[in-house]
Amino acid sequence: MSKRWITYPLAALIGLLVLAVGVVGVLIAITYPRLPSLETITDYRPKIPLRIYTRDGVQIGEFGEERRAFVKIENVPLLMKQAVLAAEDERFYEHGGIDYIGITRAALSNLASTQLRQGASTITQQVAKNFFLSGERTFSRKFNEALLAFKIEHNLSKDKILELYFNQIYLGQRAYGFAAAAQTYFGKNLDQLSIAEMAMLAGLPKAPSSYNPVANPKRAKQRQEYVIRRMRELKFINDEQLAQAKEEKLYVQRSPVNFHSDALYVAEMVRQVMYDRYKEAAYTQGFKVYTTVDKTHQDAAYVAVRKGLQDYDRRHGYRGPEGIVELPTDASDDLLEDELQKVNDAGDLVPAIVLSANVKSISAHLKNGETVSITGNGLKFAQRHLTDKVNPANKITRGAIIRVQRDDKGNWLVTQLPQVETAFVAVDPNSGAIRALIGGFDYSRNNFNHVTQAWRQPGSSFKPFIYSAAIDKGFTPQSIINDAPLSIDPSTIGGQHWEPKNYDGSFSGPMTLRNALTKSKNLVSIRILMAITPQYGQEYITRFGFDPKNHPPYLTMALGAGSVTPLQMAGGYSVFANGGYRVTPYFIDRIEDGKGNILAKTQPEEAGKNAKQVIDPRNAFIMTSIMSDVVRRGTAAKAMTLGRTDLAGKTGTTNDQFDAWFAGFQRNLVAVAWMGYDQPKSLGNAETGGQAALPIWINYMGKALKNEPEFKPSVPDGVVARSMDTETGTVVDYFYEEFQQTNPNLGIDSGTSPAQVQDEVKDMLF
Repeated sequence: MSKRWITYPLAALIGLLVLAVGVVGVLIAITYPRLPSLETITDYRPKIPLRIYTRDGVQIGEFGEERRAFVKIENVPLLMKQAVLAAEDERFYEHGGIDYIGITRAALSNLASTQLRQGASTITQQVAKNFFLSGERTFSRKFNEALLAFKIEHNLSKDKILELYFNQIYLGQRAYGFAAAAQTYFGKNLDQLSIAEMAMLAGLPKAPSSYNPVANPKRAKQRQEYVIRRMRELKFINDEQLAQAKEEKLYVQRSPVNFHSDALYVAEMVRQVMYDRYKEAAYTQGFKVYTTVDKTHQDAAYVAVRKGLQDYDRRHGYRGPEGIVELPTDASDDLLEDELQKVNDAGDLVPAIVLSANVKSISAHLKNGETVSITGNGLKFAQRHLTDKVNPANKITRGAIIRVQRDDKGNWLVTQLPQVETAFVAVDPNSGAIRALIGGFDYSRNNFNHVTQAWRQPGSSFKPFIYSAAIDKGFTPQSIINDAPLSIDPSTIGGQHWEPKNYDGSFSGPMTLRNALTKSKNLVSIRILMAITPQYGQEYITRFGFDPKNHPPYLTMALGAGSVTPLQMAGGYSVFANGGYRVTPYFIDRIEDGKGNILAKTQPEEAGKNAKQVIDPRNAFIMTSIMSDVVRRGTAAKAMTLGRTDLAGKTGTTNDQFDAWFAGFQRNLVAVAWMGYDQPKSLGNAETGGQAALPIWINYMGKALKNEPEFKPSVPDGVVARSMDTETGTVVDYFYEEFQQTNPNLGIDSGTSPAQVQDEVKDMLF
């Protein structure tokens, strides 16, 4: 009887098991042929974002819905692989897709704790789910996942499966794959990570939101410590490495990855071009765009612009804190961090919340969690705002949001974000390739690109184009023009009665054309334009790339009253620098697909080859010679601190100091600096082009030309060199007779005798 009680239930159990196996067999037979094709993973094509680089291969931008960076498994550091295996699937290289031992262990653990704490999905199952299945929790989905895991294991190698996992898994912050996550959270490549950082990333797949070190730093730390312990238990690391990893303080990036943040204006220019060409595919096909920008030049421009604007800002005083936060007495680091997350980064101008302040010191909490003390010279800029002499709203007190910056010695000082804006662009005049471009002080604050989008009056920096037209009409550097008062009839300027003045309000009387441009004399420039006519001047400037509709044919054109962009100015000055050829500035060198195949490459116009010659080389030489005097002894004499003799250029200041310019060049490099307010207002009475813009240019050129030998120009055929007094020049009669004999094709309209021109010019100039 007792045997029956054992036999019958056992037989029933065996029968049920056979039935279950049969049912499972039928389900497998039905389901397996219907499983998705593995083509998706055997021909893996992830959505790789658009990436943008300098010409020397430094990444400056990335655009795409998903942050991805494909990495081959053989290029993944061993410890990174081991960290992931310790966290997710320690028996990955032993099981066949389903880890029965792991399932049993997880089941026993869950029974012991009476809670569902452990799962047992293998890396292969996760690959199956991520590529082919939804995230719903149903038996059918889990069944299909298991079958797909078997199918994947029988068609792909273990390393290939792990490679797919490493590149496809979602890890929070829009980052897919561990290479992208390393950049997103730590700003590093995989091979630069510490064990502690690897463990932090390895802990993310289980729950990217819950263990996100940006959103949930405490839970992320707990998960990281678990992974580190598992790595030690599995003997992937030793005791010393364990202790070091547990003690290491991690610095997690809380803001989006900006790569080479000082080139974001260039990156955005490229993005617009790529979207116009490829539409949405631009963000998913892994295009690589190599620009013409040079990292060394871009770095130099960035530093020069930041220094120039901050120097200007310091000349005009501290304005006060950016805002005030109500802080409780026991304000936590988390509260401070949350408040600082609302404040935009701005390079090395670090946002901070003041914890305490008096006239001798400030204690401030930085965005990275550090608390710093500012004393002595670090307070000098904002000293007055630590006293009761200012409006309470502008006083630095507890809770004030300020900006701090390290000086050259590593000491902290109080600073502020400049309100003034800037543009800087440097171009190779021989091809038009843009070597550096800064569209504003900070892209995160203002993404308006002042290099390409800001239409401003160029002021006196436009005069060289008018003087070039005069050379074309027969003037020479020694032509004598009277710097004397003028009263202009309204009909000649399209407006009201006009009595123009020089910048300093004085008049110098008769002077040479060379001296007039060197000293930027407005009255001489107007008389020159009167002599050649505004209509001719308007037509002539089109040779340099300027649109005549932006420069009405009035005498005010002589003073730069039209509208230009800094990029146009760079193109225009390139004509002088390269000997008379018009080249078009460009910023994309080539576009590559994800495999490195070149899809498009710019074929630039090159001076002396396929570029159009728009002015006579003698004209370009003479104008360069005159603008060299501007640098040697004129309004740009500060540039002589560079210790070079091959520099030329022109300052520019508009009415009421709304705009400050300097456009200058060396034979192989043209650079233009502009400073002004977006809503035009005075920069200040003393803020001329030479005071505000020129220092930016000098700072950049000092680094950009550091290893560049000085250029020694050769005199073009047809130009006669004479030793003459730059103050008095020669008489007009001598100029026309001598110049016309040596340069019969330069400067005189056909059908007009030198004598006729002489009489007309005498009337105009005197």
